[in-house]
Amino acid sequence: MKTLLQHLVLQYASKNPKLMLRRTETVVEKMLTNWMSICLYSFLKEVAGEPLYMLFRAIKYQVDKGPVDAVTGRAKRTLNDSHLLREDIDYRPMTLSVLVKNDEDVQPCPVRVLDTDTITQVKEKILDQTYKGAAFSQRPSAHALDLEWRSGQAGHLTLSDDDVTAIVQGRWKKLNTLQHYKVPDGATVALIPASQASTKGSVHQVYQTAEKTPILEEEEEVRLWHLVKSSEEPDAPRRSSMRERERAKAIPEIYLTRLLSMKGTLQKFVDDVFVAILNTKRPPPIAVRFFFDFLDDMAEKHAIDDPETVHIWKTNSLPLRFWVNILKNPQFVFDVQVTDSIDAVLSVIAQTFIDSCTTSEHKVGRDSPVNKLLYAREIPRYKQMVERYYSDIHSAASGCYQEMNSTLTGLSGSFASEMSSLVALHELYKYINKYYDQVMASLDEDSGGQKMQLAYRLQQVAALLENKVTDL
Repeated sequence: MKTLLQHLVLQYASKNPKLMLRRTETVVEKMLTNWMSICLYSFLKEVAGEPLYMLFRAIKYQVDKGPVDAVTGRAKRTLNDSHLLREDIDYRPMTLSVLVKNDEDVQPCPVRVLDTDTITQVKEKILDQTYKGAAFSQRPSAHALDLEWRSGQAGHLTLSDDDVTAIVQGRWKKLNTLQHYKVPDGATVALIPASQASTKGSVHQVYQTAEKTPILEEEEEVRLWHLVKSSEEPDAPRRSSMRERERAKAIPEIYLTRLLSMKGTLQKFVDDVFVAILNTKRPPPIAVRFFFDFLDDMAEKHAIDDPETVHIWKTNSLPLRFWVNILKNPQFVFDVQVTDSIDAVLSVIAQTFIDSCTTSEHKVGRDSPVNKLLYAREIPRYKQMVERYYSDIHSAASGCYQEMNSTLTGLSGSFASEMSSLVALHELYKYINKYYDQVMASLDEDSGGQKMQLAYRLQQVAALLENKVTDL
């Protein structure tokens, strides 16, 4: 990887060095992404994992406290103005008494919901509570279960997002909610195995099917809605879209207070994550020190004395290549479900982290994106954290090759039972086989050296593999 990176630096040094490692197009850039991921696994597990998980849980808790539109994914409590539920929705928090089977006994478990929640949203909140601490993949799907309201007077009633009681207004059909069924606060409910008729898939799937499939050829298409009707009308006049754009411009001023309130609630969790990633009070991972030293050496070797260039290299190789990906996709690390409304909040936090790693001055004005306005005070502080992180690693003892090699040997031993060398080699061969003629032509250029031996070995490997395929 070092050899290939040296070639990459040579390519960019004479052109525009600031663009190096900006994308993940070459083999070595893909190698670097995987190398960083493997080398930072222990740090992620022991140091950064807990604050990352706490941030995810805090976001989920705060989002679920307010209404979330099941069709559009818009939420009242969010950081993302484009996913903000702009209309004022009257809603009431409720506590349901959920009957949960524990060993041989059935015990009531209190679960907080909203009266505006769809039945699927209620089922998911019940599963969140009753399977608290369990991996998301290990719990049953909400669509495999029915919600049954158990009332002394009315008996047992199965609730559903869409049934014969649903309210239909022209082409619009409203998803059923607890409010629709007049379920009272404190009501007793239970999750039971779903009947065949009720396993219809997710709300989004139902919504897409209803939107695309007319009931009859002559009738209008049925469109499902939950809290607000979608404004995305296919045949809407141009002036309507203009109104929407004007309305969108006014949103930041009207709803900035709500966004700031959510931001303030999450601030400690965001700070904890950024500090865990950028703190040098404990020694940074050896892989980071080793790689940053390598970049410093490459800059010196090629007479690149612009500190901004090296800062960009380090940013492209670690924060943007690894940490932003984890911030944006916690499901890569944890066995959790990231809904659209949670993803919208994570996107703002990830963008704030990206802005904190840039060298350009953070200027905000009236036309700035809302997330930049939200974190206008914090980004300069985060920028200082990033600069101090790079500076402290540069000033510390270098990550020598022997220490790095010892660490990699330890990693190989730690994951020996979880990795398959044969699978990796086979994947590598499939890649080589795709470009076999070009690889062989390149190796044949050196008629008497090591490349010729490599070409011969590759021919042997190809012959063995092709024979094996023929035998199969």
